[in-house]
Amino acid sequence: IAKILDDDAWMTRDAETRATRLSGLIRSGQLPPLPADEAVTKTIGVFKSIGWGHQHFGRRALGPYIISMTQDADDVLSVLFLARMAGLVDAENNVPLDVAPLLETVDDLKHGEAILEHLFTDSAYQAHLAAREKRQIIMVGYSDSNKDGGLISARWALATAQSQLTRICEKHSVNHGFFHGRGGTVSRGGGNVAGGILGAPAGTVNGFLRVTEQGEVINQKYGNRALAERNLELATAATLKSGLVAVPTPEPEWQQAMSLMAESSRETYRQLVYEHPQFVDYFRHATPIDVIERMGIGSRPASRRSGSGVENLRAIPWVFSWAQCRIGLPASYGMGTALKVALDEYGIETLRAMKGSWLFFSSMLSDVEMALAKSDLDIGRHYRSLAPASSQIIFDLVDTELKLAETLILDIKEQDNLLDNEPTLQRSIRLRNPYVDPMSLLQVDLLKRWREDERRDDTLLEALLVTVNGIARGIQNTG
Repeated sequence: IAKILDDDAWMTRDAETRATRLSGLIRSGQLPPLPADEAVTKTIGVFKSIGWGHQHFGRRALGPYIISMTQDADDVLSVLFLARMAGLVDAENNVPLDVAPLLETVDDLKHGEAILEHLFTDSAYQAHLAAREKRQIIMVGYSDSNKDGGLISARWALATAQSQLTRICEKHSVNHGFFHGRGGTVSRGGGNVAGGILGAPAGTVNGFLRVTEQGEVINQKYGNRALAERNLELATAATLKSGLVAVPTPEPEWQQAMSLMAESSRETYRQLVYEHPQFVDYFRHATPIDVIERMGIGSRPASRRSGSGVENLRAIPWVFSWAQCRIGLPASYGMGTALKVALDEYGIETLRAMKGSWLFFSSMLSDVEMALAKSDLDIGRHYRSLAPASSQIIFDLVDTELKLAETLILDIKEQDNLLDNEPTLQRSIRLRNPYVDPMSLLQVDLLKRWREDERRDDTLLEALLVTVNGIARGIQNTG
């Protein structure tokens, strides 16, 4: 857009200024000429391809245009502007495209209310909505919000944001639908889909469910007809039930306890992952992230930007790395401290009441329980040996936090062992671990030898890739 508008300072201008300029151009229809620039041509080509798809396959063949990492209203208006620059308009001069902001981080989720308020009061966007029957799709991301602040903080931010966004849509008489960007693992929004739907805040489902299914989850859920029918029936039934049965509003005290847990969990998680001076060093040595980065899996590079920090890493390799060394850090770190803080403030009976009568909380608790059950800290301790002695304290912090979470979850659920209420899954994990453990130990040895050779031996790398694939198949988790 900076090149189209011939404005080198475009990205340094504040979001309000950019939104005002774009809105004015869209309303006036006085669009600038397209410059002869390769980047501009490629970008405009995307919208021309959308127009071609509409013409040849119909408008229903293409879903909403999703704006990753939406941070302000100008991100959404930019899509409408570029679509018009490409000539993607119908006979009534409207852009025939649903534009869905994707709110991914915890901060973006909190800012979502202000973004929609701005859009719904902008005359250019109001005209676009009117042509779309006042229908707004909003995508919420589970992966980056979890990587940003930990599972509890992310889940509560997602629930709170959906309630706030629903109120804004209702205020402006906009029909809304949430598109859930869930991954396969618990730390990327996976877990019990029916529980997630039924535990959603009141007014956020309304008979509409759009959700991503990715990676190995596609085969696990839809690999044969019986599985596919069962999972589709469960999701459909939960979606219908959520509209037929009133969702109870959680007690104010429960919401206060949840807010306290989210804040405590986020602080604990970020102190380790983003603020501890030894964390990146440990992560880079004690997980096979350097192997995963060479695998070329997925449609995008492992990192958004150059640099070895966690903030630049995409969610899939982040989760995949910890899954390989059998530590459920992304899904459970911070839960122990959060539950301890809530327990001290509100008491065990309050937490048990929340578990028994608030599906959102009980689903979250069960998801973390499953992540802990799949973890094997004894195996993780072998990966610890790959890290420099100066950073091995990270494992000790993780070990303490995960064991605290396990102890408190068992206390709240009044169980002796993890997954006592899920005997089939419990048995499955117990039976498969002896077959996966040797591959994990082999991977540790191969990582040590490959790195000592300065990662030059392709034969060792090929062997490492086999172990990565074998462990992923064994634990049925990637990223």
